[in-house]
Amino acid sequence: MFAAESYTSRHYIAIVAMACLCVLLGGPSYAEGAESLIIAGATYYEPGVSGPGWAWTDTDHLELNGYAGEAIGAEGNLVLTLTGQNSVTESHAPDADITLCGMEVWGNLTLRGTGTLTATGSQCGIHVSQALVVDGCTVDARADGADITEEAVAGVIAGDMAVRGGGRAVAAGAGSGAGVRAYGVYLQDAGLGDGAAGCRLSVDASWLDATGADGGLACTGGSLVSARFVTPAGGAFGASGVVDASGAAAPRVVVEPDVATPPAGETDGRDVPGDSAGKSPTDANPAAGEPTTGPTANPTMKPVAATTKTNITTKTTVTKTTVSTSSKPKATRVTAATLPKTTDNNWIAASLSLFLLGLALFGAAYRC
Repeated sequence: MFAAESYTSRHYIAIVAMACLCVLLGGPSYAEGAESLIIAGATYYEPGVSGPGWAWTDTDHLELNGYAGEAIGAEGNLVLTLTGQNSVTESHAPDADITLCGMEVWGNLTLRGTGTLTATGSQCGIHVSQALVVDGCTVDARADGADITEEAVAGVIAGDMAVRGGGRAVAAGAGSGAGVRAYGVYLQDAGLGDGAAGCRLSVDASWLDATGADGGLACTGGSLVSARFVTPAGGAFGASGVVDASGAAAPRVVVEPDVATPPAGETDGRDVPGDSAGKSPTDANPAAGEPTTGPTANPTMKPVAATTKTNITTKTTVTKTTVSTSSKPKATRVTAATLPKTTDNNWIAASLSLFLLGLALFGAAYRC
């Protein structure tokens, strides 16, 4: 009788241990993706839905194929695959959750595919609270600054940004309102706690064209891999953005691939090939046929410090006529130190460790 009870107890412990293991292994995969999706004026909380030009196939995957409509927003990490020509514009509905940007993602955003995306808004074309990756596709993000005052305006506002895989990105910001600071790309800490690791640009054998009166590119640092500054001549990563040879803020920053130069990793951008000055802005423009609006003067860079950054870390819920943006607080998230994931390597390692732990528990229960 004792033997029977011991046998039953061992199996009971083993079953409970394996059940807990299954919960641990299965839980994280769902939490990695977006918790909700806003598109075409509607909010969705479960994938498996679609509409004209779009399909939300999985929690972290959205497909656009010929989509032309109102702003897109996501609460969480998102991978967006582009096919054909697509465009998003800020919503003008008074009760819209997104009112100032064409695309807004509270997490990491990866844009990939063979298609294009044009995003326009009054304060930003694309806003990403963590890291933005443009991987092999073509992106045009623009902000016109309409009815914006005392804020930073930029084509792209993000925590970090990477352009890779032959991707092409154009970003432009403009505005004439009081206190407006206009940038092409504006990388801010967004309260993520990245410190020195945040607010950085990476370009790997790809194209970037960023234009803004107060700076084409505002960031704390960056790296060019198989790429170079074409504009400004003698460009470099300064303390708060890309500067020209004189140290003044560059209102236009153009980066293009440099296949003749081996990957250099971290760089301050001063190693500019001799023919860079001879390049025309048309030759350097990564979006063929796209007009550029960058000014020709080189004003002094306004510091991209905590005292001058706009606080756009909270979701906009007010109309454009207000000066500051009130918001919906965001839940605390685990900040990824790397760029948006395309694989689950970390969870694979964790799952293997948990599986081995389960085997150990099973063996211990069997020996009892």
